Amino acid sequence: MRLSLKLTTLLAPVFAVIVAFGLSTVMLYLIGEDPIETFKIMYDYGKTGKSIVSILNRSVPLYISAVAVAVGFKMGLFNIGVESQYLLGALLSAALGAAVALPSFLHITLIIFVAVISSAFWAAIAGYLKVKKGVHEVISTIMLNYIGTGIIAYLLANIFFEKVELSTTAPQTDLLPETARIPSLNAFLGIEDLPNLHGFIIGAVFIGILYYWIVWKTSLGFDLRATGSSPMAAKFSGANPARLTILAMMISGGFAGFVGIAPLTGYFFKYTTDFPSGLGFAGITVALLGRNHPVGMALGAILLSFLERSAQILDLKDVPKEIEKIMQAVIVLTVVVAYEVVKRYVTNRQIKEASKVVADD
Repeated sequence: MRLSLKLTTLLAPVFAVIVAFGLSTVMLYLIGEDPIETFKIMYDYGKTGKSIVSILNRSVPLYISAVAVAVGFKMGLFNIGVESQYLLGALLSAALGAAVALPSFLHITLIIFVAVISSAFWAAIAGYLKVKKGVHEVISTIMLNYIGTGIIAYLLANIFFEKVELSTTAPQTDLLPETARIPSLNAFLGIEDLPNLHGFIIGAVFIGILYYWIVWKTSLGFDLRATGSSPMAAKFSGANPARLTILAMMISGGFAGFVGIAPLTGYFFKYTTDFPSGLGFAGITVALLGRNHPVGMALGAILLSFLERSAQILDLKDVPKEIEKIMQAVIVLTVVVAYEVVKRYVTNRQIKEASKVVADD
């Protein structure tokens, strides 16, 4: 029975992707485009060497964002504040990283530490408000996103950016020195002719392992999952829901602090007004698609990155690239519905099995 339930659960994201492609096919027909040719163009463009590097680079922060969201999901919390958490962490770590001179290992470690700690404490505010004031984390994290955006804008324009009269330069922090930059993997992999492959992709792998270890291999992770499944039962077993709520939000925020590390130390080397945004919200999609499992989320991040990259060629072929956004939206909607259907199916199966056992006794 357990195997069949797992297979049924795994079919949900597959079903969502099939439905997304199906609806996209219908929409392409309606606007007079050949769907088979369109998907072929996207596939051919997405499998080039430059595209593969770009897809992997896009997947790293997207995957880490999903991990941050998934920690909250496991506790039954909806951390929508990953967006402001990682941006605030990236800004503070970029500013401090540019202001100090250290050996490379210590310099990069300091940048990561500042990003993780600042993001974790920003997320802890939502946990505190939920525990002490009864404010739902969805409301508080949305509001903290707005507050965080304002704080970031003020700090970037007035504290970390030296204004020069008549200068047209956009607000930005100083450049990180060479010792604060994570080298690419091109030389190691022998792909010097391709764009830089972010070295922090290795860090993303370790983050996935760390997430799996915390959630599934520690007593803390057991308490988080137990509280998320049944707060009352977890409380009677000795867990402290209030403490776990704040701790889960801090762990989620800590993972969010890693989101901006790859673009900061591997490409931008400074925080600017065009620093990658939207990753916090995209991480929700990936977490749902990957069912909060580290491998599933990795596949989800690669899929969405592939769609985003491969859609870039469509404008040159006179095909609206917005079809990719439609596919993403349909995937999210379908996967949520599919998971709810699977959840009800699993519950009904378990009730029937339990009833059968009781009847036999």
